[in-house]
Amino acid sequence: MTLRALGVLLLSLALAPSALAQAPAAAGGGAGAGPAMTLTTTAFADGGVIPVRFSQAAPGAAPGEGTSPELKWASPPANTRSFVLHFHDMEVVRNRTTDDQVHWLVWNIPATATGLPEGVARGATLPDGSKQTSATGPVYRGPGAGANGPMHHYVFELYALDTVLPVDAEADAFATRTKVIEAMQGHILGKAVYLGLFRRPS
Repeated sequence: MTLRALGVLLLSLALAPSALAQAPAAAGGGAGAGPAMTLTTTAFADGGVIPVRFSQAAPGAAPGEGTSPELKWASPPANTRSFVLHFHDMEVVRNRTTDDQVHWLVWNIPATATGLPEGVARGATLPDGSKQTSATGPVYRGPGAGANGPMHHYVFELYALDTVLPVDAEADAFATRTKVIEAMQGHILGKAVYLGLFRRPS
């Protein structure tokens, strides 16, 4: 099994059944289906190691932050009205629950968007009207797995929605994520995933 396949399998097991039911019809290759939505970056290979410059260990990075990589997507489903980007560490267990680490959550990205630039700035609301949060605050939180442990699996998930979510950020990023995921149910048209590995340099 490849790293990508393993990552997708682990992610699928972690998702609630209601979310799994939202698998995009277009990706199934049915009659009349278009190409599946894709998510890519030139920063690292899918299933490869995330460079230090995009992590919390980068020289000059503020505590718990980092520089976000440029992301591109293509072939969103028809009738897409917004996108949600969810970046998380699948190895972290928070408070003995199924919650993992919220490294970056960006929602209400306009349907006209085809990606996010490198180095998205801190701020609860971005210039295009989309909103962002993480466990650090309204900012990209780079990977930060410890040098003495195994590589962690970090996954970018992109969702295409048929709506704009009526969700405002809570003070707690985990509560915000719960609200966003709940609001997404029944509105997911498509999904794309990109996987990276990271641990801090020794």
